[in-house]
Amino acid sequence: MHEVQAVVVHAKDEPAVVETILVPDPGPGEVLVDVRTCGVCQTDAHYQAGGVGDDFPYLLGHEATGTVNAVGEGVTNVAPGDTVVLNWRAVCGECRACAKGQPWYCFDTHNAEQKMTLKDGTELEPALGIGAFAEKTLVAAGQCTKIDGDLAEDQLASVGLLGCGVMAGIGAVLNTADTQRGESVAVIGCGGVGVAAVAGAQLAGATTIIAVDVDEKKLDAAQRLGATDVVNASDVKDVVESIRELTGGFGADVVVDAVGVAETFKQAFYARDLAGRLVLVGVPSPGTTWEIPLDEVFGRGGAIRSAWYGDCLPSRDIPMLVEQYRLGRLDLDAFVTERIALDDVQPAFDKMRAGDVLRSVVEL
Repeated sequence: MHEVQAVVVHAKDEPAVVETILVPDPGPGEVLVDVRTCGVCQTDAHYQAGGVGDDFPYLLGHEATGTVNAVGEGVTNVAPGDTVVLNWRAVCGECRACAKGQPWYCFDTHNAEQKMTLKDGTELEPALGIGAFAEKTLVAAGQCTKIDGDLAEDQLASVGLLGCGVMAGIGAVLNTADTQRGESVAVIGCGGVGVAAVAGAQLAGATTIIAVDVDEKKLDAAQRLGATDVVNASDVKDVVESIRELTGGFGADVVVDAVGVAETFKQAFYARDLAGRLVLVGVPSPGTTWEIPLDEVFGRGGAIRSAWYGDCLPSRDIPMLVEQYRLGRLDLDAFVTERIALDDVQPAFDKMRAGDVLRSVVEL
């Protein structure tokens, strides 16, 4: 059993605090990881606010890199000393999605069987099955993706973001929308996930990449990551018409809704070209509804899809995107606004809500 410092939230809307927790040695199919970096993601704030469930206390953190400390019986994909990116979709290989060759939709993903606990034995629920705002964490082997080759210490903070938000945005464009070279892409909402979708559009070879937001700082970030055009939604009468004007009057081939409210979903629906694709990657609040005439759904054609973690297969997509980063084709460093300590997680939540950062990253 290992005593380590970690960030815990004990009840809904209570502050995230640093305290000592107990992490067991790995059992069969489990891996003990020395955490090196972990990004501060909106999902962690959702856990704190009770938006994910009420299984408090939660051990927060999930966008992480680390070094394998020890492995349990039967683990063959990683070994002690390996550098890994943690992911929250450890596919089972046996469910109906995996059986039909679509493991990125796996319906029975794995987490560690053993629980990390407070010192008094209270079991912790790790965020997305990871819980990486901690000096060590225990995960299922499939949640570890080995990264071959050397990465500088300051590069790990950037690469770790592929564990959630950056992958969600890039994957929405590359995987869910299957964006092709020369197509046009519009992204509505340019927080961390939306800006990642912009970077994904550039990586896919889109030639018109339109970023839409109400915040000039976010639009500036989108331009740095590859947006060819920006639309400040607070300065125009009609976002849909603005996107059409930038796409020859037709609308974009792909529109990504990275906000997830009824208004932006409707904008995304109508901002598509005929037979265009809409991808919803922004997480809607429970009970959110939308009203679009069914004849419009039929008449406009195309596809309406949601993206789960960018429909990624971590074992395939994380190494590929790390190589794109190494080759200078994907600027993951641009997503890291600040590097912080475990004690700074709660202030980082406040900065994130205010839109002052793309990502704060805890370095251990």
